[in-house]
Amino acid sequence: MKVNIYEFTDKNKRDSYLLILFFFITLIVIAWVIGELFAPQLSVILVIFAFLYCSFDALISYFFGDKIVLASVGARKANPENPKEKMLINIVEELSLAAGIKTPQVYVMPGRDINAFATGRDPEHSSVCVTGGALENLNRTELSGVIGHEITHIRNYDVRLMTLIATVIGMIGLLSYILIQGLAFGGGGKKEREGEGWLLLVAFIIALLTPIVSRIAQAMLSRRREFLADMGSADLTKNPEGLASALEKIKLMNEGKLNVSESVSHLFFTDPNKSPLDNLFATHPPIDERIKVLRSL
Repeated sequence: MKVNIYEFTDKNKRDSYLLILFFFITLIVIAWVIGELFAPQLSVILVIFAFLYCSFDALISYFFGDKIVLASVGARKANPENPKEKMLINIVEELSLAAGIKTPQVYVMPGRDINAFATGRDPEHSSVCVTGGALENLNRTELSGVIGHEITHIRNYDVRLMTLIATVIGMIGLLSYILIQGLAFGGGGKKEREGEGWLLLVAFIIALLTPIVSRIAQAMLSRRREFLADMGSADLTKNPEGLASALEKIKLMNEGKLNVSESVSHLFFTDPNKSPLDNLFATHPPIDERIKVLRSL
């Protein structure tokens, strides 16, 4: 069955907005529960503090995150004297023009696996990085499909979005830890004596389940953005088969052993580190599913 690229994109955007709303509601609820248990008069202040902390953390990532990520993977600027890297630079320039954005900085990182990622706070301050394995194993059409995917991430402000979500998730995890520690050391005893033991039960359930559910929701959101970027690549290159072919090579050749931190793995074109929990917490859709959608366009 043929897939309408614009209808598919609109549906994924709606789902993404709903997931973002879920994260912020979760943050408000857990901050309020902590306040009600340990300092009812400060509940509103605690919620405000949670937002301020997230904002500060996000600002640090916003202005310096791209440099930190590129340094952490050992990336270097692409060399226009190298024929393959010159081809990469040309592809980035062509697709940036097609997308209507400023040409990103182009980097190459070590690694035999076929992979790539985009980083930067907006289209005016962005970078695209590919592995040596991508340059060695992909032809021009396939590499264009991969770069189109990354250019779409930049155009859609996905790096900014996922940085914000990662910050909120981190705050949710921190508040959950505080809540668990408070309950473990007898916090909320006054509420129990006042006949509000139900609040303690709710707090205990929230403390245990919120970090897990939030990570699953984060993975769902990331997978939605990956599908959107695939659609964007097909639209930019006018050739979804190029990206589908690149994904087939990745499925056959990649070992999933790139030397990168889990904290930046969600930025990559495909999951750089395979693990037993990929089906539950994977930030990327299954490769076979991505190929199927692309070939149905």
